[in-house]
Amino acid sequence: MTNAGQIVAAIRELAATKSLEAEEMNDLIRDGISAGLARIFGPNVRPEIEIEESTGEIDMVVLKRVVEDVEDPSAEISLEKARWDDPTYEVGDVMEIPVDFSEFGWNAVTAVKQRIIQRVREGERQKIRDEFEHRIGELLSGEVQQVERGKIVILLNRARDAEAIIPWKDQNPRERFRQGDPIRAVLKKVDETPKGPRLILSRADPGFVEALFNLEVPEIYQGIVEIKERAREVGGRTKIAVSSRDESIDPVGACVGLKGSRVQAVVSELGGERIDIVPWHPDPETFARRALAPARVSKVISDPSRQVITAIVDEDQLSLAIGRNGQNVRLASQLIGWQIDLYGSREWLEKGADSGLFAPAPSQAEAESADFPLSELDLPEAALAALEGAGYSTFFDIIDLEQSDLEKVENLGPDDAARILAVIDELTVVEEDPVEEAVEATDSADPLPAGDTDSSPEEAEVPAKVEEVEVPAAVEEVEVPPEGEDVGDERKDG
Repeated sequence: MTNAGQIVAAIRELAATKSLEAEEMNDLIRDGISAGLARIFGPNVRPEIEIEESTGEIDMVVLKRVVEDVEDPSAEISLEKARWDDPTYEVGDVMEIPVDFSEFGWNAVTAVKQRIIQRVREGERQKIRDEFEHRIGELLSGEVQQVERGKIVILLNRARDAEAIIPWKDQNPRERFRQGDPIRAVLKKVDETPKGPRLILSRADPGFVEALFNLEVPEIYQGIVEIKERAREVGGRTKIAVSSRDESIDPVGACVGLKGSRVQAVVSELGGERIDIVPWHPDPETFARRALAPARVSKVISDPSRQVITAIVDEDQLSLAIGRNGQNVRLASQLIGWQIDLYGSREWLEKGADSGLFAPAPSQAEAESADFPLSELDLPEAALAALEGAGYSTFFDIIDLEQSDLEKVENLGPDDAARILAVIDELTVVEEDPVEEAVEATDSADPLPAGDTDSSPEEAEVPAKVEEVEVPAAVEEVEVPPEGEDVGDERKDG
């Protein structure tokens, strides 16, 4: 077979270009030659193809069963024709017919070519499926190949054979790209088309913002800081809620970076889109307060049955809480997953609601006797979550707990228990017993002078005795004697 080596060399070059393994290449050759033999002998041909790895020689044999009457010429041969080659053939025997490449005509060669191209394309498509079907949500980079009918066709850097597009609905309306511009987007899904898999990318999905933070913030990439929730209106504003698994790391500060370097890199990629980063909290009311930032919320009331949060803010904070075209409160509602009903203080009072909400602050005595939720204590979020999981929700629930009681709470260590007790001692006002105060005052008084050791405690309280003397009344009771009487004699007689 004079041209078999050249054919194998050409196929090997194709296999190297498409990054095929040696076994895949041999299967490709066998499948292509089988398609050519089917074009020569018929669709039911049974070929046997052996490839010599060292020399590149190919041996092809077609197997046909010996029969009396031929019904399928591609798989059967008559007994008469078989005995022309070997008189010993009998009905039911299998005859091996060697085939040379010289017997391949134009049709057969075309069939080999088409089958090989088809197999290569199927291999490429399957490779794309295997590579990208588990990478949904990852950031991909490439360059703009063309912009047609509103969609952007992208040539990916690491998979140039993959078809990737950004539909119009997944684009940022504030951005414009031209052919050859570098571009990054998040993989949204993999669509199946008649031409193979198509990668659908997005720059408008909230996952694009999360993928950018994953790229810019090492703590998120390492899993220390987690983006719990996200909400976005493309081109306008994005809100993300973050939490940290390490109490020593501030999740918001990690995302912002030194002098805002990390968040600024994300904002630049988004074309100046505003980003609000808030700390996540499991309590919906606390989370709602934080989600409405930068506005300060005066009061929140939750309705768990309807998943509705009523938020009341001062009049000077109302426009900030609403945002442009209601954007801030709308994104906050999407972030927490609850409906938020927002009221200004004036409107809330006009509705006849809690009139004491915006009243002056209570006195110190009232504040000391009022209960409040644990979320207002200066405690780590992990400790708060452990207490809430054990059924403690307010300060009065834990005010009488001891060190041993706190250590029995699940996920609460000795250090956390000691810190909680320190906070309780700091906020608890202990009223001293009046008897103890009197004893302390007596013990702290100046000692009696020498010689007065026999004096009783009552005699020592001189100021109190002085106050009891009614001097004016004593003066009125004195009778003045008339002139000439000897006062001294009466005194003597008396």
